[in-house]
Amino acid sequence: MFDRYEGGEQAVLVHIDFSDEQNKEDIDELQLLVSSAGVNNVGIVTASRKAPHAKFFVGTGKAQEIADTVAALCADLVIFNHALSPSQERNLEKLCLCRVLDRTSLILDIFAQRARTHEGKLQVELAQLRHISTRLIRGWTHLERQKGGIGLRGPGETQLETDRRLLRGRLKTILKRLDKVQKQREQGRRSRKRAEIPTVSLVGYTNAGKSTLFNTITDAGVYAADQLFATLDPTLRKIELQEVGQAILADTVGFIRHLPHDLVAAFKATLQETQEATLLLHVVDYADEQYAENMGQVNDVLKEIEADEVPQLIICNKIDRLDGVVPKIDRDDEGRPTRVWVSAQNGTGIDLLKQALTECLRQEMVNYTLAVPAGDGKIRGMLYELNCINEQEYSDTGDWIVSITMMASDWHRMDKKVDNRLSHYII
Repeated sequence: MFDRYEGGEQAVLVHIDFSDEQNKEDIDELQLLVSSAGVNNVGIVTASRKAPHAKFFVGTGKAQEIADTVAALCADLVIFNHALSPSQERNLEKLCLCRVLDRTSLILDIFAQRARTHEGKLQVELAQLRHISTRLIRGWTHLERQKGGIGLRGPGETQLETDRRLLRGRLKTILKRLDKVQKQREQGRRSRKRAEIPTVSLVGYTNAGKSTLFNTITDAGVYAADQLFATLDPTLRKIELQEVGQAILADTVGFIRHLPHDLVAAFKATLQETQEATLLLHVVDYADEQYAENMGQVNDVLKEIEADEVPQLIICNKIDRLDGVVPKIDRDDEGRPTRVWVSAQNGTGIDLLKQALTECLRQEMVNYTLAVPAGDGKIRGMLYELNCINEQEYSDTGDWIVSITMMASDWHRMDKKVDNRLSHYII
């Protein structure tokens, strides 16, 4: 479908230092992304700007410097540490005479390499097609009307229109398949809720050590490596916790600053494990100097996928790389665990983590008696769907008196959906 310069192994990296915090990126993270994609970094071009240039993203002089660097180093790829518009990408390709990738395309490429399951491949393809759909523009005879004549008559549309039509058809097919996957996952979640099995989801910045921790706790043997986005496909395993019984531990895809919106939308079925979790284990690489900023980025993505209401337990990982730090549990004023200091690599502090998990999940159940007015059928339907009703009867005034036991996260999520009416019905 595309007449593009072929991407190669030798890349020139471009990093612009913006004064605006919203556009700021980390050059070390770009180098990690590039190595994770299997590309050789042969040179870096840096610059400072207040705002992106309309034509080349960088100034015309800097764009020429990039083109000269590409020619001097015999590079066959330019990778920007920022999001480029389709026209900027096209203008740079004409100037540099090689393929130009932005940060979003690079992340999508890594995801395409890592996807293993049918669902993962569908999600990545969906994100790629959405990204490519804005870049279906070329400037040569490919755009001509299809030729006439015997045996050559076409539908009378440009090749670009044909490409767009084919792409829309493929998007519809993928969305249908992903909808089916989502329904299957929803069915699994409903059965776990009926069995009152809590779900604990691992979240965190990419390469924070989530999969290593998952393997240490469950002996699952999932792929774990010191690279960005080693995990794409979610893995679920049962674990046994004292005083709680069985729980489900879910390993999910890592987050990154400015995670492309197409990826968030495509991975909706996967990220729903995080949305519907009883508790989030927020794994943080405390050996990283930017750990506080990374935590903020993860919380931003959680807010975007509407999982910011789910309770969190912060796991301070990689303490084996820190001097004088020992495994421990930090608690709030009420004695509840807030942080656990561990090393997933050598197993230090895992017992403390299980102890904190037990305490958190034990506290995550709520018991209430509600007086629901007869006209509020929406709440009644939602309570039946959650299968959380212990006893029920009707008052003389017609109110539905119901005793419920449910996860605190489900309570807060449901209360938010009905504009806090649940809280007013407690008796």
